Amino acid sequence: MNSQQHPSSLQRGLPTSTQGSSLADILERVLDKGIVIAGDISVSVGSTELLSIRIRLLIASVDKAKEIGINWWESDPYLSSQAKVLAESNQQLLERVKLLQEEVKALTALTAQKQPEETQ
Repeated sequence: MNSQQHPSSLQRGLPTSTQGSSLADILERVLDKGIVIAGDISVSVGSTELLSIRIRLLIASVDKAKEIGINWWESDPYLSSQAKVLAESNQQLLERVKLLQEEVKALTALTAQKQPEETQ
């Protein structure tokens, strides 16, 4: 018999599905690359559709999401303190504009009343 035997795949150091990747490695890889899960669910009775649900799920790191142009959390007033400040400032500006419009309307009406008096 041959004294040299062929080593098995485990002895050669080839990684298998149970070897080489911990949960942290997999999570890091998914967050770095991103993963998209999409699906549609439809509930029908006969030919009548009762319920339709569209599911779109993106799992990625914040950096990856920003890289692909997703940053909705930055402008959501429930998630961002800066967005809350901007929303409050916007509301104050809208109220000021409304007051200024009312003042212009009142001045225009007053000017229209004075013009006929001056012509007499």
